[in-house]
Parts: sequence; C-alpha cells; structure tokens
Amino acid sequence: MAKLLTGLKPTGEFTLGNYIGAIAPLVQMQDAYDEVYLFVADLHALTIYQDPTELRQRIRKFIAMYIACGVDPAKTTIYLQSENPYIPAISWLLECTTQFGEASRMIQFKEKSKKNENFSVGLFTYPVLMAADILYCDTDYVPVGIDQKQHVELARDVAERFNHKYGETFRLPTPYIAKEGTKIKDLKDPTKKMSKSDENPQGVITMFDSVEQITKKIMRATTDSETQVKFDEEKKPGISNLLNIASVLSNRRIEDIETDFVGKNYGDFKKYVAELVSEKISAIQQKYQSLLESDELDKILDKGIKKSIALAQEKYLEMKEKMGIVR
Repeated sequence: MAKLLTGLKPTGEFTLGNYIGAIAPLVQMQDAYDEVYLFVADLHALTIYQDPTELRQRIRKFIAMYIACGVDPAKTTIYLQSENPYIPAISWLLECTTQFGEASRMIQFKEKSKKNENFSVGLFTYPVLMAADILYCDTDYVPVGIDQKQHVELARDVAERFNHKYGETFRLPTPYIAKEGTKIKDLKDPTKKMSKSDENPQGVITMFDSVEQITKKIMRATTDSETQVKFDEEKKPGISNLLNIASVLSNRRIEDIETDFVGKNYGDFKKYVAELVSEKISAIQQKYQSLLESDELDKILDKGIKKSIALAQEKYLEMKEKMGIVR
C-alpha cells in the first residue's frame, strides 16, 4: 500500500498560482495512491510570531479552500498537526537521535538565521518535527519542491539511524519531485512567478478575489506592443502567461486557443481569460463559503485527527519501548 503525505502551512494568501501549481496536482494524486494524508502545519507556522486571531482564521480558511478546490475527504485524511499530541512527542525522541551537524546544515535554517540574529530554537529544530510528521504514519512518498528535498532526506537519515540503533521501526520515505508543471507568473511583471507575498497586489489573483477584481487585474495585465495572441515566453511573456492560465482552466491546448483568436485583439483575449478565471474561482468560492457556514469542516477534521492520533500513538509507544523508557 503506497502512502503519500503532504502538509500546508497556514501563512500568506492563496493565489491562482498556488491553485494551479500545488492544489490541482494534489487533487489528481488522490486517485494514484492507496492512502493520502494532508495536514495543516500549524506548529511549523509558530517558528515566527503569528497573530493568534489571524492564525486561527487562516487555519480554517486554508482547509476549507483545499476541500473546495477538490481535495476529497473520502480519499484524503485531513487533520491539524497541533491536535495530535504524539507528533511533538515523537519529534523529541527523534531530536535525541539527530546530530547537531545535520540540523545546522538545513538550507532554510541557514538562510533564515542569517537574516535574523534573534531566531527561535523552533526554527532550528522544526526539520525534526517535519521528520516526525513524515515518519509516524510510515509515509512512502512526500511531494516537495527541490528546495524542500533536503528535509525529506533528513527524515530518511534519522529514520535509518533509529532503525539501526533500536531495530526496524520506520519506513524510509522518498521525496517526490513532480515534473515541473505550469508556472503562473505575475500579471504586472510576467518575468517572475505570481507570489502571495508580492508588493504589488494588482499582479496577483487570489482565490478570494471578486469577479470585478479578477476582471480588472486581467484586463490591466502587462502584454506587449504586438496584437498576435501567440505563445512565446521570451518575446511575449505576458500573453504567454495568460495563455498558460487559459489552457489549464479550460483543459484545452494552447495551440487551439491561439487559433480561436487569430485576427482578434488582446482585449478580446483578456476578456476570455477573465471569464474563465472568474467562473472557476466563483465556483470554488461557493463551495468554500458553504463549508465555512456548516459543521462539515469540523466533522472532516475530527475524523482525520482520530486516524492520525491512532497511528502516532502506536508509533510513539513502539519507540518508547525500544528506547527503554517504559515502566
């Protein structure tokens, strides 16, 4: 039985780029694995200060948005990391078998600690907490970007060492680096990716934007001085970005969309893209709002955490016994 686990950090805002690049692929993965786990990494979010009220709201918003985008609770176990008390306990046992040098070599820690001398201890140890997230349920695959691959490799090294010292306990996880998918670029500066932290909100479409906001942003998107709707990322990055968006959301080939707009102007094309994006996001928003207004979200989380706790408790007790901390 192949298992896949992924986490989402409740920080920032969801963008159209996040939906196309991260959530849509996860929805497709649900049918490719026997078990899929999706957890909200709310403990990881605490490595830097978070406003408690805002964090609480974002946690619910993020889960609701993932489900509204197509993550199916019948196929995916969804839970809050912080509601499973055994995961931090497992993390401590793993910290005691992790070498200082390993943790200090983590790229993200090195980069973030350079920027801020007053970083928290949690920033240093959170890769081990990530290892606990991965190892407690004997995950086979962890989908990550190339920048996160090192963290899965640490989990694998720590698991291998524990198995060697105390006996076979953990399955060794494998980082799943997906083939590079469609990268959605900023509407105002199509040479860089669409980012939730961008300083210019006019270049970013969020999953919470209204139809009016979406239309205005797309109609004002940077293009070029020509009039031909043609895919050419080097010479026509703005139009190419809009073609990518249209292709993904309509499930049509770029070549077919180009044919539709032969002899037409950029305004016609932008209206088409705006309608596609508005229709998709509006439908998702309706499901999202329905989830927030019902008790379905709590039922989904209650079911998910029950399964997560059962697995983590079993693994924690096994680790304790093997390490000799039993009565």
